Amino acid sequence: MRDAAATLELHAAARPAMAAASDHYARLLQLCQTAANPGAGRAIHARAVKAGLLASAYLCNNLLSYYGEVAGAGGLREARRMFDEIPVARRNVFTWNSLLSMFAKSGRLADARGVFDEMPERDAVSWTVMVVGLNRAGRFGEAVKTLLYMTADGFTPTQFTLTNVLSACAATRAGKVGRKVHSFVVKLGLGSCVPVANSVLNMYGKCGDAETASAVFERMRVRSVSSWNTMVSLNTHLGRMDLALSLFESMPDRSIVSWNAMIAGYNQNGLDGKALKFFSKMLHESSMVPDEFTFTSVLSACANLGAVRIGKQVHSYILRTEMAYNSQVTNALISTYAKSGSVKNARRIMDQAVAVDLNVISFTALLEGYVKIGDMESAREIFDVMNNRDVIAWTAMIVGYEQNGRNDEAIDLFRSMITSGPEPNSYTLAAVLSVCASLACLDYGKQIHCKAIRSLLEKSSSVSNAIITMYARSGCFPWARRMFDQVCWRKETVTWTSMIVALAQHGQGEEAVGLFEEMLRTGVELDRITYVGVLSACTHAGFVNEGKRYYEQMQNEHQIAPEMSHYACMVDLLARAGLFSEAQEFIQQMPVEPDAIAWGSLLSACRVHKNADLAELAAEKLLSVDPNNSGAYSAIANVYSACGRWNDAARIWKLRKDKAMRKETGFSWTHIHNKLHVFGADDVLHPQRDAVYRMAARIWEEIKKAGFVPDLQSVLHDVDDELKEEMLSRHSEKLAIAFGLISTPEKTTLRIMKNLRVCNDCHAAIKFISKVVDREIIVRDATRFHHFRDGICSCRDYW
Repeated sequence: MRDAAATLELHAAARPAMAAASDHYARLLQLCQTAANPGAGRAIHARAVKAGLLASAYLCNNLLSYYGEVAGAGGLREARRMFDEIPVARRNVFTWNSLLSMFAKSGRLADARGVFDEMPERDAVSWTVMVVGLNRAGRFGEAVKTLLYMTADGFTPTQFTLTNVLSACAATRAGKVGRKVHSFVVKLGLGSCVPVANSVLNMYGKCGDAETASAVFERMRVRSVSSWNTMVSLNTHLGRMDLALSLFESMPDRSIVSWNAMIAGYNQNGLDGKALKFFSKMLHESSMVPDEFTFTSVLSACANLGAVRIGKQVHSYILRTEMAYNSQVTNALISTYAKSGSVKNARRIMDQAVAVDLNVISFTALLEGYVKIGDMESAREIFDVMNNRDVIAWTAMIVGYEQNGRNDEAIDLFRSMITSGPEPNSYTLAAVLSVCASLACLDYGKQIHCKAIRSLLEKSSSVSNAIITMYARSGCFPWARRMFDQVCWRKETVTWTSMIVALAQHGQGEEAVGLFEEMLRTGVELDRITYVGVLSACTHAGFVNEGKRYYEQMQNEHQIAPEMSHYACMVDLLARAGLFSEAQEFIQQMPVEPDAIAWGSLLSACRVHKNADLAELAAEKLLSVDPNNSGAYSAIANVYSACGRWNDAARIWKLRKDKAMRKETGFSWTHIHNKLHVFGADDVLHPQRDAVYRMAARIWEEIKKAGFVPDLQSVLHDVDDELKEEMLSRHSEKLAIAFGLISTPEKTTLRIMKNLRVCNDCHAAIKFISKVVDREIIVRDATRFHHFRDGICSCRDYW
């Protein structure tokens, strides 16, 4: 008995020493948390185990808290094991909260929820830990609901709880819920607490409620820099830059965030010049050091302005200050150089960057930079190495092919996008429809139209206008008109203008003028392109007086100053009508020098009217404007040939040959069963050439029997008549028609495209062909459409 008593006395004497040791180790653990020194904390844990001190609940709680703050995945397992070893009787709310906080801060919310549900009792800290954990994990709705459950359980939220819930409301733009939380803040008397008031302010700001945010701001007796910054940012997001600037200038103190808010605001609201000026002001008038957010906005402004010189200066500043590159700055630099046309610098930065730092935006910017300079191979290289290509990247590549005339590749890439890429958007479909319009690929264009209907993009302005253009340029005018009638109620200028141009190109000048007059009556806004369209319609239809009237109306009633395109239309209008004196007078009175299009229009009309003298002047002027225009030599030689001046024509041909200028080769093409078939004059490359020539010869004899007389003057070479007739019978459009006749059922409309203007002989011949074979034949040449039916052309032979 004496031994037992002695043992108890020894333990009693040791308790104060053990308690002191436990407190000492607990304080050391707290220091380790502050210093974030995991190694030291584990060493203290080991010493405490050896000293037998883990019986202390206080020390165990501090160990759990330590692991929750600084330990990794291994520490979590160790802490959980230690928690399980603590006797249930020794676990208090702090013990449970330490474990709960450890899981919540590590993002293991399922484990945190398990601990929370298992807790025998909870306090306000327990609930707050769950709210904070959910908010940090982006589960904002659950964070708000947890606050409601917390109040229902009788606990009063802390400042930290409320700031996190308000942050969740801001992130989800949940203004109604945020307003209720604000009411709760007022009831608890926490409205004067600066962190809470700032959270309320931020919530209203993110929800776009400027009026309430302003009211909260005005009632705040104490405002921090964060309070001011929130109001400045709110007004910049709403585009109220004058008010944002007024607040900025009223700030008693500013931080780098204040300056960044203003610079970013100007940039995001399209005021890039002011963004750069504000950045300069920051460097000269403050002691603030720019950070990555500053440079991102400044470089974005440089990119939008194409200000590569300033962008280089910013880049140099970053290098001089040895600022660490992050992904935002790297991507901004790439975008700046690429959008400013300095793709070599952009590519150099990309090659030096770590792949994970690059985003799809910088890749797309570099891709578009290559597209802009026509380097489609490099653009495709960038496209192919991109990870996670989004719809913008796919569309940029398709548009690049389309803009550089590589239409087949644009369609192939779109097909790949349908099978393995993202869902096309309205810009993608508009680009592909533009390709179909260029190729006059009606069948594929119809498929894209169906795709637009299924994806509910048909009513998009860009898509509907592209559909109208596609049908119009593919010769399917009724479908273009039907689409226009569906969307014309929107009264968009571009839609009406597209239809006016389509009517003009299809030889329906009266309808084009009528639609223009309707456009005036319904109040659709007119622009310079609209007037180009109606003047073009008057030109094609020979409406000289109407064209003159609209030219005056454009200036006097709508205050639209004429541009070169309008001048060229007027020269073409007068010259086609044979009013050469008026055309020359008009050119002399133009306030600017005529361009190649104006002189080319005059030269073309001279051939029709066989005015060799004026043609010589027009050709001379055309070559002075565009010395490498081989078409000028061809045109003047054709005028001489049409006038029978063969020696002069031969002289021009020799001159062009001596200058090593190549004549543009004429060719025609047609789409049959979704396949493109191209023909040149005297074509021998087509796999069905024998059948095509047999049909062409047969049709030639049939139309001659029907009264067709070949126009031998259309052959611009001094050869005998028999050879001239043979050459005429094998023009590319006649071969394309012959192929269409052997490849399609009777009564099928034939659609033929030609890169040059159709000649007189072909125009007359196709009128006869349309009557003999009883088909509609639609020919799109370099300037307009010709609809041949029953021996009549829609142009009424005025072309």
